[in-house]
Parts: sequence; structure tokens; C-alpha cells
Amino acid sequence: MAKDLTEGQLTRGAGAPLKVAIAVAVFGVLGMLIVDHGPWNKPKVQHPVIANYGNTGEAARAAGAQVMPTEPKLQVEPEPPVPKPVHPVNPAASP
Repeated sequence: MAKDLTEGQLTRGAGAPLKVAIAVAVFGVLGMLIVDHGPWNKPKVQHPVIANYGNTGEAARAAGAQVMPTEPKLQVEPEPPVPKPVHPVNPAASP
């Protein structure tokens, strides 16, 4: 059976897709490293007055804003006006 196959058919060219996949993975990892750790991604230094507040509400009150709570949602939401689903027939109850 091996005599029927030519030499070109015996060699397998599956290395090209593997090389392309490895190149894409390497470029992807390098791209993530450059974006995450580049010189433009430095921590932003805040002014000491701004950095002293623990949350947004405290900072807003210190700036003179009036902070009001949002209206609470209803505990039970009304059911939307849609048709009720049809229940399948119980085969055990039929004679």
C-alpha cells in the first residue's frame, strides 16, 4: 500500500497552521504586556484634598453638593400582561 503513495503524499504539511497559531499567540501576549505596562499607564496622583475622602458621597458633601438617596424599588414587581403558559396534560391522570 505504501508503494502506491508518492513521496509528496507521505510528507505532511501540518506545520504551517501551528506556526501561524504560535505567532498569533506570541504577538497577542506581547501586545497585552505593552498595553498594560507601557509608559502611558502610570498611576494617577490625586490632590491630597481629594484623596482624603473614602467615597463619592463624602467628597460631594465636602464640595457643597446635596446628596439625596434614590427612591427605593417596589418589593414586588407587577407581572407583565402576557398570556399564561399552557400546562402539558398529565398522562398519569388520564384513564
